[in-house]
Amino acid sequence: MTDQPNLSPDTKAARGLLSAVAVRERSHQLLQAGLEGRLQHFTVNLGRLDACADEVVKTIREAYPSLDIPFHARWRHFSAGGHERWGAVMHGAAWGTAAGMARAAFDLAIVSVLLDAGAGAQWRYEEGRTGETYIRSEGLAVASFDMFVSGAFSSRPEDPFRVDADVLMTLTAEDLAEGFQVSADNPLVGLEGRAALLNRLGRVVATNPDIFGQVDDPRPGGLFDVIAATAEGEHIEATAILEALLTHLGPIWPGRITLGGVDLGDTWRHPLVEAQDATKGLVPFHKLSQWLSYSLIEPLEWAGSSVIEIDGLTGLPEYRNGGLFLDSGVIALKDQTDASRAHAVDSQLVVEWRALTVALLDRIAEPIRAKLGFAAADFPLAKVLEGGTWATGRRLAKEKRGDGSPPLSVISDGTVF
Repeated sequence: MTDQPNLSPDTKAARGLLSAVAVRERSHQLLQAGLEGRLQHFTVNLGRLDACADEVVKTIREAYPSLDIPFHARWRHFSAGGHERWGAVMHGAAWGTAAGMARAAFDLAIVSVLLDAGAGAQWRYEEGRTGETYIRSEGLAVASFDMFVSGAFSSRPEDPFRVDADVLMTLTAEDLAEGFQVSADNPLVGLEGRAALLNRLGRVVATNPDIFGQVDDPRPGGLFDVIAATAEGEHIEATAILEALLTHLGPIWPGRITLGGVDLGDTWRHPLVEAQDATKGLVPFHKLSQWLSYSLIEPLEWAGSSVIEIDGLTGLPEYRNGGLFLDSGVIALKDQTDASRAHAVDSQLVVEWRALTVALLDRIAEPIRAKLGFAAADFPLAKVLEGGTWATGRRLAKEKRGDGSPPLSVISDGTVF
């Protein structure tokens, strides 16, 4: 972030946590603590990392025999079941410019990712046009896509493929329940929290027209213009995407930890994290914001930019990647009874699990690349995740537990996992 000398020391320190650099550095601090046996809840066995990498390589070779792997992004879920849903919209919509298309793609990705916290094991979504049923992340993606293309987020009947701030502000949990086919027999975890998150998104977008309404009525997709303006020539750094999201969408997150007037979002406390300022003991993850950053790379490239330094972002600390390391024995619970309890997202156990996940994704990327014969430049972390660690975490969960549930249960409010 650019230095602003009139800011208080606490505000400057807090803004330093709004970065992938901070996520990586503090997660590796906790990995080191684990290697030294100082974590309260987990042990770490790096001797199991190579076997874990073998499992990921097995998944990659089965899913992508050509090794032509796309980035980990929401667009993969929009093509669940082999249906290129967004491609059909792109070819059928009457956008006058590439930028107009990119704003619509930003609208869709932002809303869909913000709705992409854990759905719970019971929820299902039946897609009308195919008759197919989807669950978890794919189900949430297809449901949000259907709402988007039906114009549910648009205030302009003649232009359904957009998301308008005034619609988001008045969206109710009942509206989401209808769009997501929620019922007593088909419950969706965190429905109220999801609706409230979109309401806050609407308010932030509506009250900042200088950011979100530079060329159109205020809409989340207005961030396209902000990020496109950071380009050096045709190049945009991936971390610039995350910086824009954390700067301009920070206020949408539920009130958690604030420091120096800065809402730190997906940031939590752990006593072993060291710093020389007021951020001591704080661990940022910014999981949904980074998932969204990965998901905005392709719309920027469709509009003519080239996104670089993608490894500046970190791996995602969510339960599939985290489950991969638990189910493969790279990390282990010190108290096995923790596996049978549900844990609050701010608990020390969950903070340790998530930090270890981020740091170990960095560690496992190298042996995966080596086994596949790629240099880091040709196989960024976004491909490791997609190929990859996320799918292997899901596969191992299914093999070890028939319902595919993660090895640890986290109490979600619909805005973190």
